[in-house]
Amino acid sequence: MDAEALRTFVAVAETGQFQAAADELGISQQAVSKRIAALERHLGVMLLVRTSRGSRPSPDGQVFLPHAKKILAVVEQAEQAVRPGNRPLRVDVLNRRISPAQAVHRFYRSHPEMELDVVTLSTENAAQAARAVLEGTVDASFRALPADQVPAGISAERLMDAPLELLVGSGHPLADAPHVSPAELAGHRIWIPGIMPGTEWAAFYRTLSEAFGLSIDALGPDFGPEALLDTLAESDSLATLVGRGDRYLWPQAHDLRRIPLRDPTPVYPHVLLFRSGDQHPVLTALRDYLRTAGPRTPQDVWAPEWVEAA
Repeated sequence: MDAEALRTFVAVAETGQFQAAADELGISQQAVSKRIAALERHLGVMLLVRTSRGSRPSPDGQVFLPHAKKILAVVEQAEQAVRPGNRPLRVDVLNRRISPAQAVHRFYRSHPEMELDVVTLSTENAAQAARAVLEGTVDASFRALPADQVPAGISAERLMDAPLELLVGSGHPLADAPHVSPAELAGHRIWIPGIMPGTEWAAFYRTLSEAFGLSIDALGPDFGPEALLDTLAESDSLATLVGRGDRYLWPQAHDLRRIPLRDPTPVYPHVLLFRSGDQHPVLTALRDYLRTAGPRTPQDVWAPEWVEAA
């Protein structure tokens, strides 16, 4: 059933004139007549009685009128629900500990009037996350997607580079270093459990290892960050890599050390994926916020060549 025909019928019924309804709807009187005729054919009844003074609902039209109004009210509610700004922006941050999640949280704290729905598509790789954005499952996703793999209909903006830091226990040979270069990590075991084959972070760490001759492995089961932190605190040789903005908490007795990497500074490039032309006001505000209020990118950056350019 044509919603515009319903709207036209209600307008004629309430104004009593085809011309008045046409003026109200911004269409011609002929278009009003065609819509009413099509609706009557569809229903198989006469809805309006034409008189020399105008038009009024027929008995069938009087029965149909309140139902038509209810249908139009539901249509209006449905349209309002999906208009930009009328629903929360749904953002995938991959993991609630990492820097994109922290940045989105800071954005929300500075813009509490804006509605957000933060999710973690932690089992999807970058291509699957991009497809989720394209299909509307989420409005945006932070991923390190190769530039040549961004699908049509998706825009990619590199809005956040997370500098990597070395995380070690107090007995590690590099524990007291103010900073280290990636080349100095050669020969040290860097353990990052939970690297899933086929994911963008697996590709990132593989490229990083090849670039600087590092030994990065994901051996053993992933019991979560707490178990990793416990293991680091007990080891004199084990290390891991974390993002500067990643949120990790541990007991004071662990005495873990976060050591910046420099010369160059490897960064994990978080690229914001969103549907091209998306006018959601919260998305616009979030992008503006990340451009101006996000952490400064170091000068000596290293990032994989395959990622979207900054």
